[in-house]
Amino acid sequence: MSKSRKRIRLTGGAALLSAAALLASGVTAAQAADAPADDPAAEVVPGTGTDTPALVDGIEEAAKDSGSAADAARGHLAAKKDRYEIPDPRRNLTTEQTLRQGADETVRFQQKHKGLPVLGGQYLVRMEKKDGERVVTGTSGKYFTGLSVGTKARVAEKTAVQRAVAVTAAGDGRTGSLTKLAPKSAGAKGKKGEKAKARKGAARAAALSGTSHGLVVLPQGKGVLTYHVTVTGTDPASGGPVKREVYVDAASGFPVLQYSGIQTLDAAVSGASGASGASADDGFPGTTGSGVKLDGTKVDLDLTHDAASDSYQLRDYRHQWGGSKNALTTWDARGVDANDASGKWPSGISEVASKTKEFGKDATESGAVDAHWAAGKVYDYYKKKHGRDSLDGKGMAINSLVGVTDGGFPFVNAFWDGQKMVYGGGDEETKTLSADLDVVGHEMTHGVVEHTAGLVYVGQSGALNEAIADYFGNAIDVTASKTPMSDPKAALIGEDLCRTKAPEDCAFRNLNDGRTTAKDFLGVTIGTDSGGVHLNSTIVSGALWDIREDLGGTLADRIVYKALAEYLTPLDGYTEARTAVVAAAKALGVKGAKLRAVHRAFDAHGIVKGWEKAIGVDSDKLVGDLNATALGGALPNTGAGAGGGWWAASKSDEEGQEAFSVWAGRTDGRGERKLISPNDGRFHVYPDTDGKTVAWVAYGPTSVEVLSRPLKGGPVKKLWSAGTLVANVRVSGSTVTWQESSPHGQQRVAYLRTGEREPVFVDGGRYDVATALPTLSGDKLGYAKVYVDKDGVQQISTEITDVRTGKRTLVPAKGAYLGIATPAINGKYLYWLVDDIADDNRMGLRRAKLDGTGLTDIVPESSANAYFWNVDASDSALTLTHWQPRRGWSNGNLTKLVQTDLDGKGLQRVSCNRGEQTGHAVDTGRRVVWIDGTTGHTDLVTRARPAGTC
Repeated sequence: MSKSRKRIRLTGGAALLSAAALLASGVTAAQAADAPADDPAAEVVPGTGTDTPALVDGIEEAAKDSGSAADAARGHLAAKKDRYEIPDPRRNLTTEQTLRQGADETVRFQQKHKGLPVLGGQYLVRMEKKDGERVVTGTSGKYFTGLSVGTKARVAEKTAVQRAVAVTAAGDGRTGSLTKLAPKSAGAKGKKGEKAKARKGAARAAALSGTSHGLVVLPQGKGVLTYHVTVTGTDPASGGPVKREVYVDAASGFPVLQYSGIQTLDAAVSGASGASGASADDGFPGTTGSGVKLDGTKVDLDLTHDAASDSYQLRDYRHQWGGSKNALTTWDARGVDANDASGKWPSGISEVASKTKEFGKDATESGAVDAHWAAGKVYDYYKKKHGRDSLDGKGMAINSLVGVTDGGFPFVNAFWDGQKMVYGGGDEETKTLSADLDVVGHEMTHGVVEHTAGLVYVGQSGALNEAIADYFGNAIDVTASKTPMSDPKAALIGEDLCRTKAPEDCAFRNLNDGRTTAKDFLGVTIGTDSGGVHLNSTIVSGALWDIREDLGGTLADRIVYKALAEYLTPLDGYTEARTAVVAAAKALGVKGAKLRAVHRAFDAHGIVKGWEKAIGVDSDKLVGDLNATALGGALPNTGAGAGGGWWAASKSDEEGQEAFSVWAGRTDGRGERKLISPNDGRFHVYPDTDGKTVAWVAYGPTSVEVLSRPLKGGPVKKLWSAGTLVANVRVSGSTVTWQESSPHGQQRVAYLRTGEREPVFVDGGRYDVATALPTLSGDKLGYAKVYVDKDGVQQISTEITDVRTGKRTLVPAKGAYLGIATPAINGKYLYWLVDDIADDNRMGLRRAKLDGTGLTDIVPESSANAYFWNVDASDSALTLTHWQPRRGWSNGNLTKLVQTDLDGKGLQRVSCNRGEQTGHAVDTGRRVVWIDGTTGHTDLVTRARPAGTC
């Protein structure tokens, strides 16, 4: 049967996310082509940084291979090599999955480079069967044609795992806090995020472990060879659950990318459970009972009778009995800590059970009835509306854990961890998190996303992941409740969880909030909300909501699901989402006014070509795209230093492929910047300068070295070689200081003076002492210290060492510190932030003279302004990172820089920039440099004076 090929139109723009943009800022630079709504011609959208098109659509071309769908798809790509530029598809593409719906087939391929998987490299081929033959109707995705990196690692896999665990255990390697080994308090948490606390001792670090998945290529430039390591356990900073995906450079051992593997409702195991289903030979074991949801509604429940205990369990075989025979099971996890339920199956839990078919008050209040009923509703939605069998499309078991806590305190969140849904028990203001169908639909949709587009949970792709989870969670809820889209509460997520507040006051998000890229996009580093995955999600989900309002739920849901399952790939962002949704709508026959409504929805939310360039700032850019967020949440930046009229920072090449190098320049922006470090394949990071010398850390395959070099030029000097993590480098005059963090959580401050060969460790080699967060001015070195006093009581305070004489002056502990943060020293005072009050999110600003006397709180922790994060001091001003506690994510609770005089008076905003301001370093006077995320890129910027009131 012959097929005629339609005319193919090449459209401008691109639908490809550059991997450099992902690793640098989590924000795509790609722009989708906005085709005229009714253009019947087929089209090709070119990729960016690749010869393979991002989209080919509207074609009808006979598949050359009559074998499997995957064989036919590969045959098409091979036959059209001049179009796709994919060499040997049979060798370089492995089949990820094949989706079948009626006569339609979509094959999703994973790109391989010399046999290794490429992160985000996926390409899709869409076909339909006509008259018994396959016809290719379109292709799309990302195939990176410029990769040439070798596949031989210089770093041992064991070393990569150790460094991945250590970097997670270390917390924020540039700044942070030090705490005593104290019971976790609820006050350690805030909506901005957890206070970055590096707890002393091996107990916390031992709770983390790493598993290597082997070598993976990151698609930056010619490619970056990395080990992919998953770190799980307990966050040493906050005590919260950890499942962290860490990519460690296989040439240097430096962790170049991190993001969370836990996909939560708010920023903030299969088989092992025995819920795998009954034997195919068994008769149907299910029965029906009932229970009461928290809203008072009585509902039917699918149950299983357990003969051994003569009880009925919330184990539902009915939904999947005709297929996989796997169960939908609800488990009682009350009393289980959230971190023990993340990425693993917690011991000791059991199915929620009742002696009768009528589940009583206990099952209601735990959220078990809601979770079980809702899981069935979500399964039915995907099965009946989209033909999808469970979350993976293959009938996987569905497990819901209810009632988890956070170190014994309320856990007001829910998450999908790649295996199961986990719901917190709520608190006095919020019901158990399973008590709203849209929350359950949200978490289960994360599972659907993982098994379709696999959107990476960072930056724009992560925000798109959250947006789709919100969209379908909401769609399932309003459909089941028959809530009209015109209802003011229809667009809310989690509005039914309110105990005392109005729904609009306690809902997690509002899909109809009207947010746009131009006025509402909030640029942050990957260390904050994984690059804004919740913070920026409603920009996209709002567009999808508008489409649902205009086209109706049935058609809109089909369009969005088709875009997710048949078009989107792991690194896609906002404009790729637009391209995918528009293409999916066209494939479903949408045209005319309805197709124009789809375009109008994206236009209204600012998702148009070049939107990133429309965001303004009031700061002066010194260096663009530092790639400083490549370390993700544990290390949100690679640091910037300033002093004597100069700055120093780390930066990769323009493609983000090369290892970081240290550059320096004048803080007033004049003159050319200088390359300070060698470009030798190691990662040169955490630099500081005093205007005469630059000191930094170089990460290599077997060691980590502290290096220095004069600004005026000369050889690089090796100061020290360590076998562990090194950060917090400071230089002043003839002294360089730094902090070492072992994989077991021990932290030590060292310093080295010019002419000396061995550093001095200020802890004296004692393992019952922790020192961290050094700050240096002239001969005076300040740092945080945890120690045991003469009475055997653990204390935390600061200490000052005269590096010329070696004399140490301990600043007396004042009160029962919970933790202290970021000491800063100038020629007159030592400043630091202190957390004294439990169940409070503030930190006071404390000061002492350099002889240890004059201890005073210049901004008490009880002050309304005491929401501080970091502090740095010049000779005339203090610059602090400041935030405001607000529910959810907004510009108002992103970290901003403020300045005061040396007495803590006259608080003013340094900059009115809309995005995150972090990683600051003071120069002289009031000039400060910082890493700014406003534009969606991590730029090093500066201001010489405060902006005042914003």
